[in-house]
Amino acid sequence: MAVVLATNWWSLVIRGVVAILLGIMALAWPGITLGAMVLLFGAYALIDGVVSLAGVWRASKAHERWGALLFEGFVGIAAAIVTIAWPGITLLSLVYVIAAWAIITGILEIVAAIRLRKHIAHEWLLALGGAASILFGILVMGFPITGALVMAIWWGVYALFFGATLIGLGLRLRAWSRTGGSTAAAAGYP
Repeated sequence: MAVVLATNWWSLVIRGVVAILLGIMALAWPGITLGAMVLLFGAYALIDGVVSLAGVWRASKAHERWGALLFEGFVGIAAAIVTIAWPGITLLSLVYVIAAWAIITGILEIVAAIRLRKHIAHEWLLALGGAASILFGILVMGFPITGALVMAIWWGVYALFFGATLIGLGLRLRAWSRTGGSTAAAAGYP
């Protein structure tokens, strides 16, 4: 799994950049309507799911494990379909779709980080991103009637933090793959 993630480090960086851009948009325009928020979340979940499925394809070619990536990809695409197919969805329903997606994604990211710790340093970045996903999901689920404005701000902060952790991990994996898998190089040690 570490080899697949290392060779696909760019996919983590792309996901991180997209998350940061969406986070900036959510914070710059917190008064967005529920419809725009539905589309914003749907677009991110779709991109996230497609990138995960691309990782499945590459992992299967390398004869690596790909089940978790497949599940994460399907969850992301399913969340996108649900949010985009019913744009008139109520805030409460949207809250639970977003919360479920964040919690499931967070759990899968923590599992991946535990598996990675044998191979690279700073795998805690992925675990930290997973913990942020779970915390975001719990907060959203715990306060479902907060309104679109507050949820847009929560989403923006979460997306910025999560995007930064994905970019950090992607760059660490890039360094690790360029040094032939040396843990010291991935940690940034000379």
